[in-house]
Amino acid sequence: MEPEELKAKLHGVIAFPVTPFQTDLSLDLEGLRRNLQFLLRHSLAAWVAPGGTGEFFSLTPAEHRAVVEAAVAEAAGRVPVIAGVGFSPQLAIELARHSEAAGADGILVFPPYYLNAHDDGMVEYYSAIGAATRLGLLIYSRDWANLSSALVDRLTRIPNLVALKDGQGDIRRLQTIRTRVGDRLVWIGGVGDDLVPGYYALGIRAFTSSIANIAPRLSLQLHDRASALDSASLSRLMTNYVIPLYNMRSRKRGYEVSLMKAAMGILGMPAGPVRPPLVGIRPEEEAELRALMERYKPVLSPFEAPSRAA
Repeated sequence: MEPEELKAKLHGVIAFPVTPFQTDLSLDLEGLRRNLQFLLRHSLAAWVAPGGTGEFFSLTPAEHRAVVEAAVAEAAGRVPVIAGVGFSPQLAIELARHSEAAGADGILVFPPYYLNAHDDGMVEYYSAIGAATRLGLLIYSRDWANLSSALVDRLTRIPNLVALKDGQGDIRRLQTIRTRVGDRLVWIGGVGDDLVPGYYALGIRAFTSSIANIAPRLSLQLHDRASALDSASLSRLMTNYVIPLYNMRSRKRGYEVSLMKAAMGILGMPAGPVRPPLVGIRPEEEAELRALMERYKPVLSPFEAPSRAA
C-alpha cells in the first residue's frame, strides 16, 4: 500500500490487538488468528499488530515477524496492517524491513531507546527508519517522545510520514502542534477510548482502541457518536462502558494490557497471560471485571471466528 493510500484510510477506529500467549508465555499464533478473524467482521480502519497492547516490547524479532505475518495473512488485503517498530534505529530498521517483506501496509514507530534525546537525534532516528522502507510511517508520541510543534514540523519532511499518533493526552499541546502542521499529517487519538470526546472535539476523526479487542461495536459507536457531535449518546456510552473499564485500568501500571487480556479470557477469547514485567490482575478484580463484562453484553458481538472458506 502506498503511503498516500494508507493515509486516506486512517479514519475511524484503529484496533490494537493483543498478542495471545500460552501458559508458558510462548506465542499463541492460532489464538491471534482467531481474534483477527473476529475483528474482520467489523469495519475497522486498520490493525496495529504488534503494538503496545500487543506487548510489542516483549517480543523477539522472530516473534514480531510471526505476528506481522499472521496479521497480514488474516487481513488478506481487506484491512491495512500496521506493524510496530522501535528500540534502536538499527533494530527498528530491521523490523521495518521484515514487516514490509511480510506484506505490512505501514509502520508505527515507537520512541527510541534513549530517554529525552535532543531534537536533532530524534529527527535522525525517525528519518533513518523512514528511509529504510517504502511503507507509510506513523510516529507514536508517547512516554519520553513528547514532541514539540517545532519538532513535528521538522519531521514532516520525511517523505513517507503520514500520521502522528498522540499518546500523551495533552490536548493543549496537541492543539498547538495541529495548528502549526495542519493537514500535512493525519492526527490519531492514541491515549485510549476514554479520550474520544476530547480528541473529536478538536476535529480529530481517528483513534486507536484497545476496547476493540472485546467490543469493536462499542468502539465504532464511539466514533459514530463523536463524529456526529451527539454528546448525549456519547456520554451514555462513556458512562456505562468506557469509564468503568478505564477506572480499573488506572489501578496499576500495565493494567491497560493485563485487564484487556483478562476480559478476553472471561469472554472466551484467546489471550493468555501477560509477560513480565507486566502482572496479571488480582482474583478479587477478576470478579469485578466479570460483573463489568455482564454490563457490556448490549455492545458485545458473539466471538465466533468465521471459517477460512468464508
